[in-house]
Amino acid sequence: MRLLVTRPAAQAAEWVAWLRERGVEALALPLIGISAPRQQATVREAWSRLANCRLVVFVSPNAAEQFFALRPAGMHWPDDTLAGSPGPGTSRVLRALGVGAERIVEPAADALQFDSETLWMQLRRTDWRGAEVLIVRGESGRDWLADTLREHGARVGFVTAYERGAPLLDAAQRDVLHDAVARPAAHAWLFSSSESIGHLQALVPTAAWGSARALATHPRIAQRARDAGFGQVHECRPSVDAVVACLQSIETRPGTNP
Repeated sequence: MRLLVTRPAAQAAEWVAWLRERGVEALALPLIGISAPRQQATVREAWSRLANCRLVVFVSPNAAEQFFALRPAGMHWPDDTLAGSPGPGTSRVLRALGVGAERIVEPAADALQFDSETLWMQLRRTDWRGAEVLIVRGESGRDWLADTLREHGARVGFVTAYERGAPLLDAAQRDVLHDAVARPAAHAWLFSSSESIGHLQALVPTAAWGSARALATHPRIAQRARDAGFGQVHECRPSVDAVVACLQSIETRPGTNP
């Protein structure tokens, strides 16, 4: 069974490599396009006031990568500023970009989910009254964490470090997509974003998903896949080991052979 990784291109390539190391026939089929923000000066200006922030939250690996891509020359991460991360993927990118591990606040390694709610389980240990907090994200997103921080006295701002859009598939990727639609039993879809499911529906609006299988890394994403009509939806933690175990359990069930 082929596993289609629908994350944005950079993260999809990483996941495909990790999954293939574990014997999974994984293919990248990015269903979210990532581009630089139109207001790049706003990001550079945000860098100039990082030292005033007690916390900067990056909502995804793309948020971290794109924010650091616009870092003004000579600027470094401030020693007294924390970097908030919703999960291990974002934390890994932050460390690679030079943020010390001791400055990163992230969910516990054994958290059932990696999201704003589990990040808050760590952040709530701090008194946020009067603190400046910056949230780095795309042009929109959930406001739950911002609202929660404000309720606890923080002054929260946002900066748009990247823009999301529909994917631009090349010819090989379009062939993979059409094969997956034609042979649903031979494929499984790995979704890490509800938005990617909407883009999939737009790409093949006449496709029926009743015979298709989806692996979703969050309950909200799983529900979106069910709403889209996927016949089988399996929830799993957003880790390579969890995805492999979930896929293996599907393949060993009766009636799941292509």
